[in-house]
Amino acid sequence: MKTITLKAEQRKLTGRKVKRLRKDGILPANIFGKNEKSQSLQVDLKQFEQVFKQAGETNLVELMVGSKKTPTLIHNIQTDPVSDIPLHVDFLQVNLKEKVVAQVPVELVGESPAEKQGLGTAVQYIDEVEVEALPQDLPDQFEVDLSKLTEVDQFVAIKDLKVASGVEVKNDKDQIIVKVEQQREEEEVEVVAPEAVGEEGADVATAGGSADQTSEEKSPEEPKKEE
Repeated sequence: MKTITLKAEQRKLTGRKVKRLRKDGILPANIFGKNEKSQSLQVDLKQFEQVFKQAGETNLVELMVGSKKTPTLIHNIQTDPVSDIPLHVDFLQVNLKEKVVAQVPVELVGESPAEKQGLGTAVQYIDEVEVEALPQDLPDQFEVDLSKLTEVDQFVAIKDLKVASGVEVKNDKDQIIVKVEQQREEEEVEVVAPEAVGEEGADVATAGGSADQTSEEKSPEEPKKEE
């Protein structure tokens, strides 16, 4: 398991004042841990983005504050809903001798023969798996090979994953990760022909009298005057 180093500094600005930091390319951060007091830190935004691409949330990141190195995991990232740029990050300080619980991403690799043949579509049910392990034993990801899915209704479940010793999966072993589902045929909608609508309208008009019948034809004849 790789360990990556990221430089950090103590942060003095808090609350709404952290907007100034973001304008200067600085990412507000916090570090916390078991029996450890939370500390306000700040890291360079670009450096953090590079580290996160490599480490994700399952690889150790050594936070370097001055000359002190602290083993951590990237625990939570708040991002801008529009630009997706990180606004704040939490680091979880870990003890290398104590197990932690983490979410490990699932990556689908290859292509399903059933999908190639147009029999169905491989549908991913979950994209993360919860595990418990020592920080240095956390897997980067779980890979699921789609090439084994050759028929409709075939699936890969949690119990099919290759899990290293020392790693405990917390999900239900029968939980489905990905499944080939049969493609649904589009329902045919019956369209009523315009002629049919016209004929029905004509029948109604006939039953109630001609629509073009004048009021003069409908009115009774006037009585003849006696001379």
